[in-house]
Amino acid sequence: MRRTLPAPHLVAAGITAVVLAPLALPGYVLRYDMVFVPRQPLSWEMIAPADALPRAVPLDALVSLANLAVPGWLLQRICLVALVYLAALGAARLVPSGRALTRAVASFGYAWTPFLAERLLLGQWALLFAYAAMPWLVLAVRDLRAGRPGALPRLVLAAAPAAVTPTGGLIALVTVAVLLPLHPRAPGKPPEELPGKPPRSPATAVALAAVAALNAPWIVAALTSAAGGSSDPEGVAQFAARAENWAGTWTALAGTGGVWNAQTVPGSRTSVLAPLVTVVLLAGATIGLRVLWQRWRGDAVRLFVLAGGGFVLAVAGATPAAGLLRWLVVHVPGAGLLRDGQKFLIPYALVLALGFALGAEWLAKRMSRRFEPGAGRVLLVSAVLLPVVAMPDLAFGGLGALRPVPYPVDFDEVAARVDAAPGEVLSLPFEGYQRASWNRNVVIRDPAPRYLDAPVLMNDALRVGTVTVDGESPRAALAQRLLAAGRPAAELGVRWVLVRTGTSGSPVAGLRLVYSGQYLQLWENPAVPPAPRASSTERRAPALAAHLLYLAVVIFAAFALLRMRSRSWYGPPNHESGEEE
Repeated sequence: MRRTLPAPHLVAAGITAVVLAPLALPGYVLRYDMVFVPRQPLSWEMIAPADALPRAVPLDALVSLANLAVPGWLLQRICLVALVYLAALGAARLVPSGRALTRAVASFGYAWTPFLAERLLLGQWALLFAYAAMPWLVLAVRDLRAGRPGALPRLVLAAAPAAVTPTGGLIALVTVAVLLPLHPRAPGKPPEELPGKPPRSPATAVALAAVAALNAPWIVAALTSAAGGSSDPEGVAQFAARAENWAGTWTALAGTGGVWNAQTVPGSRTSVLAPLVTVVLLAGATIGLRVLWQRWRGDAVRLFVLAGGGFVLAVAGATPAAGLLRWLVVHVPGAGLLRDGQKFLIPYALVLALGFALGAEWLAKRMSRRFEPGAGRVLLVSAVLLPVVAMPDLAFGGLGALRPVPYPVDFDEVAARVDAAPGEVLSLPFEGYQRASWNRNVVIRDPAPRYLDAPVLMNDALRVGTVTVDGESPRAALAQRLLAAGRPAAELGVRWVLVRTGTSGSPVAGLRLVYSGQYLQLWENPAVPPAPRASSTERRAPALAAHLLYLAVVIFAAFALLRMRSRSWYGPPNHESGEEE
């Protein structure tokens, strides 16, 4: 008998193909934080940054390991396709309905959102792994509470991609902590509303411990870094959520938008009609959340609490509570994660998608009863298309914003020379984010630290408009002061100085030009001999152990799941309503 691909997979594949269509072209999508290179070397700086906060831990190390088997251009496509596809499919699997159109509404409602569009255009693909993992994590938690086989390893494997960044790992840990624990019940009372055997306290403890272990790499790296735990409080105001149209910041956040960088906001979000779409979504979700509560009961309440907490964090920077955030980021180590609060909308975005899908289904049933049977189907189809009509400029990679470009040959030439005589590299101009003519003048984070097999000294301060948010690296701050005073780069003791062609006033006195290309120049400091990378792991042994723990937890969960010989990776369908198409 011929088998066909289930509708949720087809819908997810269709969304992915439309959003990421430009990836069919050769090259690399280079935009803000999205920097893939042909082969990213693995270095100690990626495992335990010496004097910077571990914002890309364990992400960079995992990418370097993956690059051993997969070239950078292909790895980028695998990652981007996976996050969009899994977000759409996960929402369809999670929504408690058996109707194909309702699941399609959930898919579009979660995978075609301002949050995904803005973070994708900002290049924060790793954060979007947490976004894609959220429905799978919630589904695994509910399965564990129900005592379904394979739920615990699936929970761990759902949390693993979220934990590739500190923010995603924190969201995953809080999600499990809020949704999983059961209150002790009195003798003789029935278990909670889900069928099956509820998890005992050891299973809950193991799940929390496993997800905490997945967060170990960035926590340990932060503790061993010389950067300290405080951040510039100016970042609270600069990274606060923003209004996107006449309706203000709160409405932007209610529609899952409001990112701090106006350059990454789709043009459709600035339309006068955008807030009206948000009102429609909220109205439908209000109806649907009651349906969700009726089908999930206690689990729904926990999920509402999680979503509400995320929304409070998202809006905090744009309220009088910003003063408290400023104090926290200065005095509480790690609180700098809260500056860009809009990131914490992830649980809210999922609840909004589920609620809108169930609300549309509820209205469709009543329309079918009152009018013709086809009226309900028309309403559901309209609900499916609403996110696309409201934000058509997410299609085709943000209408070409995600178009790939090739790296200039200059990078390979520079990398070969640095590899032959290794040593620290100073990248100029001394700005972490730059516009490059070869990249269609799109802003990109300096690719040198990922392209070169050498430590690269770059500025970790971030300029937002006319305001500069200070970084945490003491050495980068020293370099900034020296260069601002007009001192030669040789005084920093670096072996190499990488200069973007056309940079005015480059402080290259005392240096020898060894390569000059169309886009890059490489200068050598004769006073500094080549210095191979240090191989000692004494100071960074704890960070290495934390990374190995992450890998061990993931591998153990994967093998445990394989041993169970589950009928399906995804578990049984989540058809709790009894509704069929």
